[in-house]
Amino acid sequence: MGEWFIGVAIALVFAAAGSWVAGRVLDAPVAWVRGIVTGFVVFALCAPLVLWALERSDVIVDGRLAVAGPVAVMFLVLTLGWVFAIVVAALVTLDVVWPARWWNPYPAMKDAFARRDRRRRYARIVRMLSRRGLAFRRAQRRGEAPALPTEVVAAMSEAGVTFVKLGQVLSTRDDMLPHEYTDAFASLQMDVAPIPWPDARAAIEAELRRPLPEVFGEIDETPLAAASVAQVHAARLVDGTPVVVKIQRPHAREQVTVDLDILQRLAADAEAHTDWGRDYGAAALAAAFAHALREELDYRVEASNTTLMRSTLSESESPIRVPQVYAEFSTSRMLVQERVEGRAFGRVADPTFIGSPEAVAVCDALVDSIFEQIALRGVFHADLHPGNLILTDDGEVWLIDFGAVGILEKSLRRLLVTMLLAIVNEDDVGATDVVLMLCEPAEGLDAAALQRDIGVVLTRVHGVEVDASLFTQLIDILRRHRLALPPALMLVFRTLGSLEGTLRRIAPDYHMVERGLSRVPHYATRMASFKDAALTAQTFAAITAEGVRRAPRRIETLASGLERGTLSVRVRPFDSPAEKSWVDGLVGQLLTTLVGVVLVAASVILLVFGDGPLLTGDVPLLPFLGAVLGLGGFLLVLRSLRIGLTRRGGSPGRHR
Repeated sequence: MGEWFIGVAIALVFAAAGSWVAGRVLDAPVAWVRGIVTGFVVFALCAPLVLWALERSDVIVDGRLAVAGPVAVMFLVLTLGWVFAIVVAALVTLDVVWPARWWNPYPAMKDAFARRDRRRRYARIVRMLSRRGLAFRRAQRRGEAPALPTEVVAAMSEAGVTFVKLGQVLSTRDDMLPHEYTDAFASLQMDVAPIPWPDARAAIEAELRRPLPEVFGEIDETPLAAASVAQVHAARLVDGTPVVVKIQRPHAREQVTVDLDILQRLAADAEAHTDWGRDYGAAALAAAFAHALREELDYRVEASNTTLMRSTLSESESPIRVPQVYAEFSTSRMLVQERVEGRAFGRVADPTFIGSPEAVAVCDALVDSIFEQIALRGVFHADLHPGNLILTDDGEVWLIDFGAVGILEKSLRRLLVTMLLAIVNEDDVGATDVVLMLCEPAEGLDAAALQRDIGVVLTRVHGVEVDASLFTQLIDILRRHRLALPPALMLVFRTLGSLEGTLRRIAPDYHMVERGLSRVPHYATRMASFKDAALTAQTFAAITAEGVRRAPRRIETLASGLERGTLSVRVRPFDSPAEKSWVDGLVGQLLTTLVGVVLVAASVILLVFGDGPLLTGDVPLLPFLGAVLGLGGFLLVLRSLRIGLTRRGGSPGRHR
């Protein structure tokens, strides 16, 4: 029993040492479980072979050492070295047949918990849909079934935060969905079941880290609104200032994390296996939706955006208002800001106001402000659904909920205004030129066909009532020609599409794009002001002057090189770090392979033709050295083979 225990202990020590040596030889991490198991199996299988080799070499005779100590150690090290080489060869072979990943327990456990949460969420959604589907079928048979859009909205509301937010986005896409569905989805802007007041109070106090009366003189327990991610309560600060408190729903972040994981996986599968998924870039759309929703869950982002928009609008003549944020009471999960008294656009129900000249005037002022934000200021509200615009009794419009704000740099704004001018002027040549400045042309682009397609769209819409479908048609053309607009411009067009759907809730026949395009020449004139032109010319002149100032020194350096005959032109085909790394690795691999092959060839020669003084009764010195050289050459060839296998299919600087 003791001998078996000692044998197993030696095998485990050898296995651990063999795994470590394999990692050093292969210059790559070895999965420790695989390395130890492989080393243990190889040791168990090779132990009889090691004893046989030592006996044939007369190192061991009748179970005892027959040579002096140093010679015995040399033979034992050589024999174990070959066993180590077999372990390395086995690991390389396993890596080819069954590639292993470097195992880390933390990501593995995290992934296991994520899979568990996904399965639970899938099961909950399936149960909910099955229950609602069966109830809908039974009610349908009795002739009592509610409208299908109403049932879909109820299911999305029950499914939670992420699906409610998805419904909010879909509520403004009249160009994609029937009106009965967009009208039903619009109720998701506000009509979400609120969380009980004790839960809301506990969440507010947890964010304040102090009792409620120390900050608020009063707070209404009944929420003003319950949205998908948060609910809003009317309150007053201890000094009497009227405010609203926006508190995030408990566990909203955890649920959104799981839902977004599911949506992004489904979108990736749709893009990989369906044509429509590839055409619409389902994975990119899901990623953009996920990024926007994650930012919406951090109210510090919204507070910063609100302050930015408030500052931006204060510099213009826009009548649109933005509430003040009380940053000292706001956190990542709670926002305290100025209270706005009024009705959301989605809840304006006065028939004498809807469609009236007053409603059209409100729409005109709002469109002028949004287009000014986009074209002149470069900062705009990017989530203009009907719940985020508040109409007061005196006709003022307030913007709220700045979880999503778009940013356009000045160079992009110039190109956007130029493209809109071309659309107004039905200038297909100018519009095509601007598109090619905005987009990275694909290889083999047919510019003439692109211009013809753009011209057809401009001709169709010119002279008629233009709506947001103009931008949809232009984006379809770009997709057909494999051109992609900058993401910031895509956000502009999505925002304008949302705004048009929102405005038609108070003015059903209002044409936002037509109004906006009529204002484009005004914005172009303001962008081309004398002050901007003078500053641009001054900047260009300063850059040119600096280049001219440095030119004599560069010319002198060039002339000196010509005079001394030392002028040279340096060609740098592999200048990037990735390319250098690839070249260095390739050269190193070739040298390693060459040295390994030479050592193996020398080993064969010494083993076959070698002689010399005897180390033991049957083993001369030169064959022994040949076995040593063969071991080194074999390990070098294995190392080169491993590197070559990990590089296959790669490019400079890219390893699998």
